[in-house]
Amino acid sequence: MIEATLFGELVRAARKGRRLRIGQLAEKVNIGSKHLGRIENGEKQPSFELVVALAKALDVSPEIFFRFDDLQSDQTVLKEQLVRLLEKQDSKELNKAGRVLRAMLEP
Repeated sequence: MIEATLFGELVRAARKGRRLRIGQLAEKVNIGSKHLGRIENGEKQPSFELVVALAKALDVSPEIFFRFDDLQSDQTVLKEQLVRLLEKQDSKELNKAGRVLRAMLEP
């Protein structure tokens, strides 16, 4: 997984931890909610200034957005990543993924 996606997931986790909707955080840092959504989805990379603004708005250290190792081992986040990946697939790919997972996980 690329760093931009991991960064975005950490921003989203911090935002949800503060019980803020995406529009509320976007307003606090003076950007559009669509832009923030793209950052959270790993589609856009924020400027240094925006990283600092996000951290201030969320009352966290900017370093938490770069703790990629913590995120990759978080079971909840891993499940969310799998769900997002599967949501993009058609029936044929979902069936294929199901067969692979069953072969790997069932005794």
